[in-house]
Amino acid sequence: MRIHVVGTGLIGTSLGLALTRHGDDVTLEDAVPTHAALARDLGAGRLPDAEEALEPDLVVVAAPPDVTAGCVVAALARWPHAAVTDVASVKGSVLAAVRSAGAPLARYCGSHPMAGRERAGAVSGRHDLFDGRAWVVTPTAETLPEVTALVTDVARAAGAAVRELPPDEHDRAVAAVSHVPQLAASLVAARLQGLDDGAVALAGQGLRDVTRIAASDPHLWTQILAGNAVAVRAVLRGLVDDLSAVGEALESLEGGGDAPGARGTIARAIAAGNAGHARIPGKHGGASTAYATVRVLVPDEPGQLGRLFADIGAIGTNIEEFHLDHGLGQQFGLAEVDVSPAAADGLAAALTERGWRLHG
Repeated sequence: MRIHVVGTGLIGTSLGLALTRHGDDVTLEDAVPTHAALARDLGAGRLPDAEEALEPDLVVVAAPPDVTAGCVVAALARWPHAAVTDVASVKGSVLAAVRSAGAPLARYCGSHPMAGRERAGAVSGRHDLFDGRAWVVTPTAETLPEVTALVTDVARAAGAAVRELPPDEHDRAVAAVSHVPQLAASLVAARLQGLDDGAVALAGQGLRDVTRIAASDPHLWTQILAGNAVAVRAVLRGLVDDLSAVGEALESLEGGGDAPGARGTIARAIAAGNAGHARIPGKHGGASTAYATVRVLVPDEPGQLGRLFADIGAIGTNIEEFHLDHGLGQQFGLAEVDVSPAAADGLAAALTERGWRLHG
């Protein structure tokens, strides 16, 4: 297919890399010509000829959220027979702006790949960025079925698993599973600014897990959150209520207090988190599974992590999840190897026989 990508940041470049490998003819465009040229040099596609006559089959707008709607309207006018999609994180506000501009909605189908990285720009692009990730397609009542099918085919060609949702339902969903988690990570990480170095040095894997996405681009996320303000605020209201209840419970326990119900409020908050966490899809998108963890001390030396993986492979145990933390001031890392509960004891024994030190 002929695919034209407008915007060659992380998502646009990654899509170009994936579709070029798939065998599609990808052309690239960016408001900053150097950005498009860089994406070309990285293998994401080609720059269109000045007098290129053929229309693309699909135009993918991968521009910043603030200008996405304008780019969609321009693309629909510029190529009167091409299908057009965008990959912005918010769908309702983009659709409203395109509709108010009087653009032909029959050829427009919004979409959103649920993939990204903390680093932005073409140089961060990866051809496998979308592999196994959800890609939401959000057609409207006006969208032609063949346009929805084309956007779906392109998303699958990039390696994604496609789901179809109405635009407003998409926005409510991503507010809870993406936008508020970004805010929460940023707000927790912001608490570290006032700590002294000794306190920050105590940070463990839990803090790293919670704050990993706090390194995201503040300019981009300001646009995303502003574009989905209604849905995000609705989720935040519930979160604020829960935080207030826990705060009040803790206040009642200060100084050795024993207010009836305070501990129950805290326990219920943690238990609700357990229940919510259990709903996060597990391996291959199935139900979340409770794994057993084998903790291995890994010397901080070249080749040791590779040796651990090789030994686990030789033992014949499948790794379900893997985390690596570093001991404070120690020359070793703590590898947490999650495996099926039935395999944990055998793996622990076999690793010990191979000379590995286990923790716990």
